[in-house]
Amino acid sequence: MFSFLLILCLDILKCLFIELSFVRKCFFIINKEQLEKMKTAMNIPDKEGRKRLVIVGGGFGGLKLARKLKSDKYQIILLDKNNHHTFQPLLYQVATAGIEPSAISFPFRKIFKKRTHFHIRICEAQRVIPKDALLETSIGTLAYDYLIIATGCDTNYFGNDDIGKQTMALKNTSEALFNRNQILESFEQAQNTGNKEERKRLMTFAIVGGGATGIEPAGALAEMRKFVLPQDYPDLNINEMRIILIDGSPRLLSAFSEASSQEVAAYLRKRNVEIRLNARVVNYENNRLTLGDASTIETKNVFWVAGVKANSLQGLPPEAYGPGNRLKVDSCNRVYGHPDIFAIGDTVFMTSADYPKGHPQVVQPAIQQAGNLIKNLQRMEEGLPLRPFIYHNKGSMATIGRNHAVVELKKLRFGGFPAWAVWLFIHLMSIAGVKNRLFIFFDWMWSYFTYDPSLRIIIKPLKRN
Repeated sequence: MFSFLLILCLDILKCLFIELSFVRKCFFIINKEQLEKMKTAMNIPDKEGRKRLVIVGGGFGGLKLARKLKSDKYQIILLDKNNHHTFQPLLYQVATAGIEPSAISFPFRKIFKKRTHFHIRICEAQRVIPKDALLETSIGTLAYDYLIIATGCDTNYFGNDDIGKQTMALKNTSEALFNRNQILESFEQAQNTGNKEERKRLMTFAIVGGGATGIEPAGALAEMRKFVLPQDYPDLNINEMRIILIDGSPRLLSAFSEASSQEVAAYLRKRNVEIRLNARVVNYENNRLTLGDASTIETKNVFWVAGVKANSLQGLPPEAYGPGNRLKVDSCNRVYGHPDIFAIGDTVFMTSADYPKGHPQVVQPAIQQAGNLIKNLQRMEEGLPLRPFIYHNKGSMATIGRNHAVVELKKLRFGGFPAWAVWLFIHLMSIAGVKNRLFIFFDWMWSYFTYDPSLRIIIKPLKRN
């Protein structure tokens, strides 16, 4: 009897061992199949012996990289949340009804329609897995040989996310269109209400941030108040409209010279723009903007352009992230510790003797880093040492309204109409596509000579039951 029970127990254990081995084998097969499925979830064709180069972000740096790299050596994959490149410096003109949104947006598929071994996927990059050379996205996981992170930056609310839910940002086309609707609807509602306090709130526009992204919409709104709104809303007292520019620094355009700051401030004050310096916003709720000195502004329209933070990918070790969530890179734009991962543009923290706090988060560093990286990728293939990036500052410029801008080059600073003409030319030539340049040029000339931009259209999203 005892022998029988012992044999029975041994048989049961043997069966369990076989079953566990089978399950383990199946589990391994399933995991392997899942992994292969993840790698092909984005429906990317075979590399055909080429190295796969994945570019995350189609901004200025990512777009230049994608356009200039040759597809004979690489399979290039461009990932972006949108299907188009946006010329961000002119978003404020979309928000203030100056130009069409399509004029500063250019579809990726139109740009790259004749390229071979080039693939575009509209998705959100979520996390990089460096040890496996994989990139997780919202539509699947993709293997790479080289990864270039050009994700740019987003609005920085400095930890107060509630402000972000109630204010207007200006980083993409959707936000610009929302702002245009908000501005125009505010005047429609102001005209319809009999409540004087409510009308004042609707006709008060606060702009938080005194850099170029702040002074440009302030100047554009001042021009609307002078030339456009009195004709569109004759039943309103447009003189009740307030434009308030708020900045925490002691002067506007702190990245420019003192002379430019004073010139800009004088121009805006002449057009009745209220300027509050050394002022910090601490709260915004119930249509009340509270400043650090406890003063308040009653308004339903707050633009938040006070700062930016990098859109760096997750998954890298903590030491790879620097100030403002920017990725730390060496002088050749390689993410520290990862020779197959590069980063360029606003998302990069690269220090040098001239820029101990990193390069400015503007267009030129992104474009120049992309150009240097193109050469370095070629040098890597040829087994040559990489060339370090050296930033050549070509100057800064900002416009504040009709016939007036400020331009600063290395040893030259000027303002007024000549600066405005230079600003127009540089921005016009930077637009992607001849057709878009013509449209913008026509809109600018029409508005300049007629004082009447014709794009004051409220586009509301369709609500379905």
